[in-house]
Amino acid sequence: MRRAVNGVFADSAESAAGDLVFGKAAPKRVAVSSEIVADRPPVIAPLPAQSARPFWSVMIPVYNCREDYLRKTLSSVLCQDPGDADMQIELIDNCSTIGDPERLVREMGGGRIEYYRQLANLGIAENFNTCIRRARGQWVHILHADDTVRPDFYRRARAGVAVHSEAGAALCRLIYMDEDDQWMGLAEIEGRTPSVLDFGFAERQLLDQRVQFVAMVVHRSIYERLGGFRPSLPHCLDWDMWKRVAVTTPIYYDPEPLACYRLHTGADSSRLIASGENVVEERLSIEYSCAELVPEKYAPLARRAARKAAAVRALRRARQLWRKGQRAAAWRQFSQGSRCSLAPSVLAHLAYFLMRTVLG
Repeated sequence: MRRAVNGVFADSAESAAGDLVFGKAAPKRVAVSSEIVADRPPVIAPLPAQSARPFWSVMIPVYNCREDYLRKTLSSVLCQDPGDADMQIELIDNCSTIGDPERLVREMGGGRIEYYRQLANLGIAENFNTCIRRARGQWVHILHADDTVRPDFYRRARAGVAVHSEAGAALCRLIYMDEDDQWMGLAEIEGRTPSVLDFGFAERQLLDQRVQFVAMVVHRSIYERLGGFRPSLPHCLDWDMWKRVAVTTPIYYDPEPLACYRLHTGADSSRLIASGENVVEERLSIEYSCAELVPEKYAPLARRAARKAAAVRALRRARQLWRKGQRAAAWRQFSQGSRCSLAPSVLAHLAYFLMRTVLG
């Protein structure tokens, strides 16, 4: 069975964790760098004692978002609004220089949506942390201004965590949509019935990003315990956070697709992929996880498995970018991926990529 002690899995004779990360003996762990030790997640302070708090805080971070996307995001929440006693809805503007989100809030919200503008652009991580710090509700949903939730998202999540009171987070299956709201596919299913996920999900999350903001809600006390999003990981800050949540907190899962995640070229991830910075951050995120979340004797095995997975992802991206004619970005993904791992399966991907680029 899984046991968590101070945010790290305890090794016990009862442990039945899979052999991917925790099930085999491993060599002695290498020393953790002082840089990793020093880069602790930002503090999220508890709220002062209050007589009444809403159940939900729907916090919408925005920066230079397209107005049509933001309209759809706000509409998807407002059509489920249970009233201000049960739901805080607030837009956190990271000092946008394009558009007028405050006007849209006034137009659509009719006083129901709060608006807060940063005095200066604080970066993506600190804007997300502002969302958490300003959240008054028991449960926090950070909803990006280009994503949407489907009808019943909040009702079903609330019903699920009421039944599974041990859960500190709730997740639903995800729909991928394009710039025109057309569905492109579904995220891989994590469980066939609504229930708390087993430890296999945490192991999978340690190797790959399986969660998007729009599909995840977290009890505010969990952020208070784990800290906020790391500014040092602007591309991987969500992977880093959801790993911490998955390893330390029971997660309720609903297999019903109730959240829509938009894929589009204007997303910040597209820029980072073109530069290869995303893979650099993935390697750093892996080091944080091995230092903070994995028992010491299993850390080398976890590191090898995670770096191999990162390498394979980068090389697959490289092939996709090459086919699209984005040759410079493809080579950056290839270069950074080859620095992650030289495991046999990775070498096979490297050879395949080189063969395709040479032979066309």
